[in-house]
Amino acid sequence: MAEFVFYHGNKNYSSWSMRGWLALKLAGADFEEVGFHLGQQGVREKIRQHSPTGKVPALGHGELLIWDSMAIGEYLAERFPEARMWPEDAADRALARSVSAELHSGFPALRSHMPFNVRRSSPGKGRADGVQQDIDRVTEIWHTCRERRAHAGAFLFGSWCLADALYAPIVSRFRTYAVDLDEISRAYCAATWEHEHVREWCAAAAAESWVESRFDL
Repeated sequence: MAEFVFYHGNKNYSSWSMRGWLALKLAGADFEEVGFHLGQQGVREKIRQHSPTGKVPALGHGELLIWDSMAIGEYLAERFPEARMWPEDAADRALARSVSAELHSGFPALRSHMPFNVRRSSPGKGRADGVQQDIDRVTEIWHTCRERRAHAGAFLFGSWCLADALYAPIVSRFRTYAVDLDEISRAYCAATWEHEHVREWCAAAAAESWVESRFDL
């Protein structure tokens, strides 16, 4: 029996589930998965059996339940210190937490008008009010992080860390909607898209048969 149980939504549509799953992979945790079709009637009541919010993701660890992707990531970082899920440098770690928290609470226009959909290709769509401002802020964050640690590797703080796992669904959105990016941002997106854990999630998303028309713009 696996040590953890990860409750998640459709891999093609659930960006927060992707974040939690990538955190588990980064930690090197032994986990099993329980997936829910988020468009299915009565699914919220089914999820409530495992998460008090009726939302995913959630993580079961024995008698303990952790919900919300950020809380899952922080819990795993404490449980698996050897995985170095946050940057080692204290200043980098503070910045990584800041940009992760901003992601967690921000970019509402981008979320609303460019829904997460790994399989879809919708170039030019989703350009509603506020979206470009959100895109500009994301790329500004990426520049700030990359300028500090460009010499150390291809990711935000050099090595792949929890901040990268949290921004990976944004990379997927930018691909889906063919967002025009600067050279630094394109390079970061390419490195993220080729990361083995991202590729594994995307392959599973592509294999799903569930279709949600509201997200297929």
